[in-house]
Amino acid sequence: MQALFDDYSALALWLQSLIALLGLAALAFAVNWLLKRVLLRFAAPYLDNRTDTADRGAAWLATVIPLLIVSRGILLVPHLPETVVTVTVNVARALIVLSIAMAIGWALNYANELYSRRPEARSRPIKGYVQVVKIAVFCGAAILMIAVLIEQSPLLLLSGLGAMAAVLLLVFKDTILSLVASVQLTSNDMLRVGDWIEMPSMDADGDVVDIALHTVKVQNFDKTITTIPTHRLIADSFRNWRGMTDSGGRRIKRSLVIDQNSVRFLGDEEVAGLKRFRLLDDYLARKEKEIAEWNRHELAGDDDAVNARRITNIGTLRAYVIAYLRSHPSVASTNFTLMVRQLAPGPEGLPLEIYCFADTVEWPIYEAIQADIFDHLLAILPEFGLRIFQQPSGLDLARLANSA
Repeated sequence: MQALFDDYSALALWLQSLIALLGLAALAFAVNWLLKRVLLRFAAPYLDNRTDTADRGAAWLATVIPLLIVSRGILLVPHLPETVVTVTVNVARALIVLSIAMAIGWALNYANELYSRRPEARSRPIKGYVQVVKIAVFCGAAILMIAVLIEQSPLLLLSGLGAMAAVLLLVFKDTILSLVASVQLTSNDMLRVGDWIEMPSMDADGDVVDIALHTVKVQNFDKTITTIPTHRLIADSFRNWRGMTDSGGRRIKRSLVIDQNSVRFLGDEEVAGLKRFRLLDDYLARKEKEIAEWNRHELAGDDDAVNARRITNIGTLRAYVIAYLRSHPSVASTNFTLMVRQLAPGPEGLPLEIYCFADTVEWPIYEAIQADIFDHLLAILPEFGLRIFQQPSGLDLARLANSA
């Protein structure tokens, strides 16, 4: 009978502790819900509507109150072992330190956002200084959290770290470099999983598949994997093609090398023949009117053709290419650069560079669009009396020998 009574007493004590713990948890969750779901939503219209940074900082700060309730209330729970109470109090206090540090971090982010809206922020950014302050805040928070958990003075930890600093720097040199590089890559949004990057110094040209503390894995287009130390992405330069992907257009930059011996003025009959091209209607009408007015005003009875302005086949071709690109359904002409320009002539001929953007970022489709454009331009050149320049081939030499 006495054993049954002892079991009942033990069960009653266990139930009392359980009920008190459930009540404490319910109170903490209720206060947390009221603060974040009611009070913060009520205060939201009075905060900055252009960003949620201030809201996140306030949410972390509001977390302190439920943690205070837990750290104080656990002392009132009956029949708990002293070890459980001590561990719970220490963990709650450490989380309070973390919450305050996170709130300070978001407050610094918000201060940086407010400053970035000012005109002078473009030439004098403070993001680097904010990151330094955040590192100091989180390092101090980490020391305080460890001190709270082990119930020791933070000064004791600092003195111990000072004595071991040289050893830690030597042993964890790569880890520290990688950690700093990871922070910079993340905070500056320099790299994401899925980005196409190009880093010739590491023979990397492909998509980022994994970002870890020490390494970044890049799957090249030949399906090989290149592993790059994280700190090398900060020390060396690399190209990230995310901007091209986000823009929705991919650049076409290629030249037609024109044989300079085929560049000449067009006769009246040739100009009349080119009026068959609907794309040249506006250009020819405007150019003929402009040249006729200039010749009438400047020549003053001089009939020598060498002094007159005339239409050239290379200029007409350039106007045709511009009109053709603007009318092409797969060439992006809105908010993208579109031009056709002559580069410096050289021994290989006169380069006529086409500079435009395809309206896709998919590699196969882009290559098909580019090939389609240059197929047409290469085929249309003889209509303007122009020839493509290329080095003599074996067939050219054989024809020359036969003709001789």
